[in-house]
Amino acid sequence: MSGPHGHGHGHDPGAGDGVRDRRLLAVSLGLVLAFMAAEVAVGLAADSLALLADAGHMLTDAAALALAIVASWAAARPPSGRWTFGFKRGEILAAQANGLTLLAMAVAIVYEAVRRLLDPPDVGAAAVGLVAAGGIVVNLAAVALLARARGGSLNVRGAYLHMVTDLAAFVGTGAAAGLILLTGWDRFDPVASLLVAGLMLWASAGLLRESARILLLAAPESVSPEEVGSAIAAHPGVVDAHDLHVWTVTSGFPALSAHVLVEPAADCHRIRLELERLLHEKQVAGRAAWTRAFDETMADLADSVITVPRTDPLFSPVVNAVVLQLLAYYVAKERGCPIDFPRNLAKTLTVE
Repeated sequence: MSGPHGHGHGHDPGAGDGVRDRRLLAVSLGLVLAFMAAEVAVGLAADSLALLADAGHMLTDAAALALAIVASWAAARPPSGRWTFGFKRGEILAAQANGLTLLAMAVAIVYEAVRRLLDPPDVGAAAVGLVAAGGIVVNLAAVALLARARGGSLNVRGAYLHMVTDLAAFVGTGAAAGLILLTGWDRFDPVASLLVAGLMLWASAGLLRESARILLLAAPESVSPEEVGSAIAAHPGVVDAHDLHVWTVTSGFPALSAHVLVEPAADCHRIRLELERLLHEKQVAGRAAWTRAFDETMADLADSVITVPRTDPLFSPVVNAVVLQLLAYYVAKERGCPIDFPRNLAKTLTVE
C-alpha cells in the first residue's frame, strides 16, 4: 500500500504478462502485414481494385495491432517525475481508439451495404472467395494467438476484437461469394456485410463503454464503493471514514483513496495494515493510494491518519508552518502515531 507521495511501489500489474502480450501482438501484426503485402502484389499484377481495397482494410487492422503494441510498451515504463502512474492509461486510450475505429468502419460498411442493396454491382465471386479463404486462415491464426494473451487487458481485447470482426468479415465474404456462385444473386454480398457491421457495432460499444468508465474514473464494476466505505467505517478502532474514492488506473489496476480517522488510543499503523488486508478481500488489491487526513498541501509530510485544522491565513508562512507542525506533532503523539517534528517542519519551511 503506498502513500500519496509514493512513486511506483506495487504499480506494475502484470509486467511479465505485458511482455508476453507484446510478443503475441507482434506475431499477429507480422501475419497481417504479410497477407496485406500478398494482396497488394496480386492486386497490382491482376489489376484488381477489390484486392487493393481489401489490402487497405487490412492496413487498419495492422494499425490497430501496432497501436496496441506501442500502448503496452508505454504502460510498462516505470513512473517518473510528474508521471506518478507512468503511462498505464495509454492502454486505455489505445482501446478507445480501436473502439472508435471499429465504430467508424461499421458505419462505413452499413452505408456501402445499403447503397449496394439498392444498386448491386457485379461481384467477381470466384476471386472474392479466394481472397476470403486466405483471410480466414490468417485471421484464425491471429485470433488464436491473441486468445492466449491477457484477457483482462482492455488494450489487448481491443486488438483481439479487431481481428475477430475481421475474421467474421472474411467468413461472411466467403459465404456470400459461394452463394453468389450458386444463385447469381449479387445482394448476398451487402447482406453479409450488414451482419458483420452489426458485430462491429456490438464490439465497439463494449470497448468504448469500458474505456470511458476508466477514463471518467468510475469505480470498477467488481467493487462497490458503498460496501467498501461501510466496511472501513465499521472496522475496530476507526471513528470515521470519508472522502472515499475508488477508481481504475488501467486494466487490472484498481486504486483507492480515503481520509480515515482513528480512536485516540488506537494504533493507526496497525489499523492501516488491517484495512489494507480488508481491501484485498474487497478486490481493491494492495494498490490502494491512501490520502492521510492532513491538510492537502502538507499531505506528503504526514505520517499518521489524523486531521489537522488550517491555521489563520493572515499569519506569515513561517508562523503557519510552525503552528501547523506543532499541532500535528501533539495531536499525533496523543493518538499514538508519532511523527518526526523537526524533519516535517524543515520540509514545510522549504515548501513555504
